[in-house]
Amino acid sequence: MSTPPTPTCVRHPDRPTGLACTRCGRPACPECLRPASVGQHCVDCVRQGQRDVRQVRTVGGGRAGSGAVPYVTYGLIAINVLVYVITAAQAGSAMDNYRGSALFREFVLVPLLVADGEWWRLIGSGFLHYGAIHLLVNMFALYVVGRDLEQVLGRVRFACVYLVSLLGGSAAVMALSDTIVATAGASGAVYGLFGAVTVTLIRLRQSPTPMLVVIGVNVLISFSLPGISLWGHLGGLAAGTLAALGFLFVPGWLLARGPEAARTPEAARRVGWVAFAAVAVACLAVTVAATFVVRGDLPKAPVEVTAPVLETPQPR
Repeated sequence: MSTPPTPTCVRHPDRPTGLACTRCGRPACPECLRPASVGQHCVDCVRQGQRDVRQVRTVGGGRAGSGAVPYVTYGLIAINVLVYVITAAQAGSAMDNYRGSALFREFVLVPLLVADGEWWRLIGSGFLHYGAIHLLVNMFALYVVGRDLEQVLGRVRFACVYLVSLLGGSAAVMALSDTIVATAGASGAVYGLFGAVTVTLIRLRQSPTPMLVVIGVNVLISFSLPGISLWGHLGGLAAGTLAALGFLFVPGWLLARGPEAARTPEAARRVGWVAFAAVAVACLAVTVAATFVVRGDLPKAPVEVTAPVLETPQPR
């Protein structure tokens, strides 16, 4: 009497096994099985089950879980540090990196030059810093608030809030600062993150008092110390706060007034992105309007703004 052939693993036909997946019933070797609440599942069934389960997300749309690495925060810090190293190398000085650096001169925000068509300064200036201390202060603040906020909002939303905060600071400088004063720094974007963290705490029903104190102290410093770009800070704070409101509160406000069938996570995400886009468009509109105003004040003869501008820097 012949004995039946020994089953082999469906993924490794050369491995005889007496085990099987309790979900699909197929034979599998120990390497291809994973413990389950009842019995053990093969890796194919585990993968299928993960696809069938909806990913748990935070109130801001980020993936829930403490293991997420804040890659965007670390990437932004790395870019800022790299740009600083380049400017310091070009200037031959760690503290006076804005003197003699071609990259600094090319990216620093001067409303007069932006009005003349150099639009890249609106974003590029947010990655420049006046010396090592300016860089360290801004990067420390970005590191502290960026990691947690990125986990709540998710990487894409966090990056968008950061960039629109930077743009909001530049728009305020264009509209309200002197046209020949050079402004640079990531503080406008960092202030925007301060505002976004405050909105997030309110959304999570936690006390925003610590962040309000931090914002109040920093705004007081901006008012008190000469040479600091007050408008760059306030513009970034306003843009970041509004962008976070768009992602975290506006979808709930609008969908609550619509039919119940339309209150889906997908609809909420769409409304959030539309609200964010409205903030970004408003920043661009302020910038464009300020550009026309600056152009209207330009003298008839061509004006070259070079070294004198960098003698009166405004960190932000």
